Amino acid sequence: MVASWDLSNLLDSLSDDLARQLDPQHCVMVGIYTGGVWIARELHRRLGITAPLGELDISFYRDDFSRVGLHPEVRASHLPFALDGRHLILVDDVLYTGRTIRAALNELFDYGRPERVTLAVLVDRGLRELPICPDFVALKLRSHPDEYVKLRGPHPLRLEFLRQDLP
Repeated sequence: MVASWDLSNLLDSLSDDLARQLDPQHCVMVGIYTGGVWIARELHRRLGITAPLGELDISFYRDDFSRVGLHPEVRASHLPFALDGRHLILVDDVLYTGRTIRAALNELFDYGRPERVTLAVLVDRGLRELPICPDFVALKLRSHPDEYVKLRGPHPLRLEFLRQDLP
């Protein structure tokens, strides 16, 4: 089974919420590869943030790295600004267990100490394994471990809900 959502409406909702509660000119934004970077690029543009966009690859910071090995598309993280004392908006596409966000925070703090980190996600699937909660979310779902939410893109960018049919 595959379902999809109007991504434009979800991005409108997320960017409107961010614009209402944050001053985009006093923030820096970082997207987590891959889907989080795609979402961050769009939010960065919509919010008119003047600081360059940061991109974070958490491959070496994952807690399952020794078990699953290196992802074949590891990229270098790119943070073209100092983090110390900055308000950072961390963006990811889908929040599930919280482990990706934990890894991202570990890596970010290796670069510096932001004054504040705000988490914005497109989709919150629930079923957390770690106590991580988004500050901004466009879509909340209750999902089963056999269900997946996948952002595909970047052109066109689309969000899909997949359910594995059980035997």
